[in-house]
Amino acid sequence: MNGQERVGRSWRGGSAAAFALCLGLLCGLGVAGCSDHRISLTEFLEMQVKMREAETPSEPAPEQEAARALIDRQLGPYKVGPSDVLAVTVTGADQAGVFPPIQVRVDRNGEIDLPIVGQVKVGDLELEDVEDAIHRAYVPAVVKDAAIHVELVSVDTTNVLALGAVTFPGLVELRRTERNMLHAIVAAGGVSELASGRATLRRIRRPGEEVTLDLTDPEGLKAALALAPLEHGDIVTVHAAVPNTVFVGGLVNAPRSQTYPPGVEMTVLQVLAASAGLRTDVTPREATLIRRLANGEDVHVRLDLDRITTGKDPNIVLAAGDVLWVPETVETRVQDWINRNIFVRAGISATAGATYNASALEYMNRNAERESLRGFQAPGLQETFDPFGSLIRNAALERLSTQPPPQP
Repeated sequence: MNGQERVGRSWRGGSAAAFALCLGLLCGLGVAGCSDHRISLTEFLEMQVKMREAETPSEPAPEQEAARALIDRQLGPYKVGPSDVLAVTVTGADQAGVFPPIQVRVDRNGEIDLPIVGQVKVGDLELEDVEDAIHRAYVPAVVKDAAIHVELVSVDTTNVLALGAVTFPGLVELRRTERNMLHAIVAAGGVSELASGRATLRRIRRPGEEVTLDLTDPEGLKAALALAPLEHGDIVTVHAAVPNTVFVGGLVNAPRSQTYPPGVEMTVLQVLAASAGLRTDVTPREATLIRRLANGEDVHVRLDLDRITTGKDPNIVLAAGDVLWVPETVETRVQDWINRNIFVRAGISATAGATYNASALEYMNRNAERESLRGFQAPGLQETFDPFGSLIRNAALERLSTQPPPQP
């Protein structure tokens, strides 16, 4: 019996004893006695439900109502003002005594000068209200009845720059009632899919006056609409969202950070599969999810990978900035010790006076091949290549990683 056969049979015959011996040594060193500060997945899911309930108000807050009213005023129909040019047509029932269509300019006082009736106040009125004001000026003082039609010929515009995460960055024209950050972004085609919702206004005539607001927040939107009107050359920059990055490390084949487009949701099994799966020389059975909460604290969650893989626990969606760590355990430390001290140190003669160290996989491949040639029944695939069941678990992991995340 050569050295290779003795080592192979001693592994199969005494693996349980070796595992128990290593387990005892590690326990004696205190590895198994470390306290677990992590919370369970159930506790984590309950915490998320409570946080969502706390963030969702039962009724609109007063500041949200005020912001909504301000938005309605700012985004309503256009209201005429100084420097606007209007085309006015007055048509009488008998077509007598009515002047031909004329164009008039709104002066700095918000008034227009019309034949016969003189000055008419139209500033800050919608076109329909302008027609009513002109109708009252002519009927019945000038004519018994008349039809009034008003069109907006030209408006005074302001040119500003819209940059950053917008669809069409560049110079945009804003009408008098649209000189705010929101209209500048809309005029540039709206935000792109990379936008975060935060925008910064820089005043070209007042370089020190710079403001950054979150336009997805009612208070931020209200503040943006309440700012002084934009002027020629002002710059509105929409910030891109923070990359959707998760960090995967520990007992995986390709530990690394993984970056996805904003809005893409990745589950635990998907990011593990994207890291080339769990290591197959040991048997990782758990993971730790580390998430930074809104208050700046980190929460550590214990995940049972066997239960998630088999569908007994939910395959939760990770958030940007999450860390998924597959830690070493007593079991994986013992397996790693066996791999390094029993398999890797098994010297096998190659040529005269030359030896090399064979990995566990190479050793068992050759051993099974020789026993088959000698007429013995070769061990099964799992017994030969996968004594801890890691390869089969990774295959199941890759299949499950393609399934969609559970609906909340």
